[in-house]
Amino acid sequence: MTEGSILVTGGAGFIGSHYVRSAVTKGCEVVTLDALTYAGNLSNLDTVKDVSNHRTITGSIADRELVAQLLAELRPTTIVNFAAESHVDRSIDGPDAFIDSNIVGVFVLLEACREHLKCCKNADRFRFLHISTDEVYGSIEQGAATENDRYDPSSPYAASKAAADHLVRAWSCTYGVPVLITNCTNNYGPYQFPEKLIPLTISKALQGERLPLYGDGLQERDWLHVEDHCRALDAVLSNGKTGQTYNIASGETRSNRAVIEEICAILDRLSPRSDGNPYRTLIENVADRPGHDRRYALDGSKTRVEIGWTPEIAFTAGLTDTVHWYLENGHWIETSRQKYDGSRLGVIAQRG
Repeated sequence: MTEGSILVTGGAGFIGSHYVRSAVTKGCEVVTLDALTYAGNLSNLDTVKDVSNHRTITGSIADRELVAQLLAELRPTTIVNFAAESHVDRSIDGPDAFIDSNIVGVFVLLEACREHLKCCKNADRFRFLHISTDEVYGSIEQGAATENDRYDPSSPYAASKAAADHLVRAWSCTYGVPVLITNCTNNYGPYQFPEKLIPLTISKALQGERLPLYGDGLQERDWLHVEDHCRALDAVLSNGKTGQTYNIASGETRSNRAVIEEICAILDRLSPRSDGNPYRTLIENVADRPGHDRRYALDGSKTRVEIGWTPEIAFTAGLTDTVHWYLENGHWIETSRQKYDGSRLGVIAQRG
């Protein structure tokens, strides 16, 4: 865990809120900046909203004046950038927001960091950690992408994240901004917004709705528990070399069909349907989405060897705990669903 104050952008979202809660619990001074778009939820931070070492500011990373003001006021030693539009289906329907947040927003942050470093007393300790995705490497037929492989994004979302990664590297090489980049695989766990595969499947299954599955459902993804991801980020901040990229993967690969079927089996045990039918009978194949990548895979050996991080949560155990959480927090998921565009709830997002 880093020392000094931390500015966490996108800290009211799924992964960001997990990181904020963990950092605050460990005693770090944390400021959360979040635009509170549809996927941002202040209730994700309820457990730390009244503690002295955390505060939340509503605003966008693309707001130059606000970002500059925050850095001048806070003088953070660390910025962890989770802020991003991240839903592939939404990027296909309307890419504008992805360009604004994922590219322009990152540019604004980097420029603010460049100015901040000119007068930062702890410039030697400053780190800008940019959270990216495995999707920048595109679909991989076999093997796994390393940090040195070329980018080949397929969706507007992936392209916007790839562009952001390039900006981060350029500001490191050209201006000396001390950056770190992490590319992670599909995250899952509590507090994930119900447009993503796992929480949406759970939500729709419990309501007896059909469980749409893109194409044949055999698209493969590596599934990483959000708590393992946050532990990896701490390790990268502590042990990573500035200017470097680190892949974060669990090695737990499943097809989208297998994930949905496993959720159905867990629900059969924990919350059987009143009609006695298994949940898997609700699965329904639908037309595939445009440009749907068949397989993502990351080689995480660099992170494991150089950083000393390994995942701790096996997928089946983590998924079971996740289903438990959603069963016990029905109000949270229902409130989140009400924020979501109902026209998109009929389509399962395969991003996860």
